[in-house]
Amino acid sequence: MGTRTYTLHVAGCTRELPILNISATTAIASFVILGDVELTERAAAALVEKVPRDTEVILTAETKGIPLAHAMARRLGMGRFITARKSVKAYMKDPLIVKDRSITTAGEQVLILSEEDAAYLRGKRVLLVDDVISTGGSMHAMETLAARAGASVCGRAAILAEGDAAARTDILYLEKLPLFPAE
Repeated sequence: MGTRTYTLHVAGCTRELPILNISATTAIASFVILGDVELTERAAAALVEKVPRDTEVILTAETKGIPLAHAMARRLGMGRFITARKSVKAYMKDPLIVKDRSITTAGEQVLILSEEDAAYLRGKRVLLVDDVISTGGSMHAMETLAARAGASVCGRAAILAEGDAAARTDILYLEKLPLFPAE
């Protein structure tokens, strides 16, 4: 059987995404923005037009949200954005830790904010950013981290909304990404 692909059109870019089984019944179109400067920059430009104007800081999850958050923060004139890490680092004295599940990560994953990053978020209006929103697990974990840091979430944004996430009214996104039957 040949490799299945899905043709994605987003922010003026077209990409052929490989379709990969993630369970016995479900497959996803694998969307990876890492290294795709053109798509990342165009998506960031389109998303910043949709974000709440009172956004003070962007919070993203390691890894694939980082280039998008960077490009969006630059366009919004922010000197800094915050990344929730996936493991505790030696410099983290008293980190905030939240556990979640993602359809693209095997098992449970953790998202962590350093004490310094949590202090930076305190009292600010935070936009949560990721490349794709699917089950919402990563967004929920970032929202929990923001709340524990004393920040308020003013919006949730992604390039793509996958599967049922496309019906959500509480997220900003550029295009829908379907789920597929496993083969």
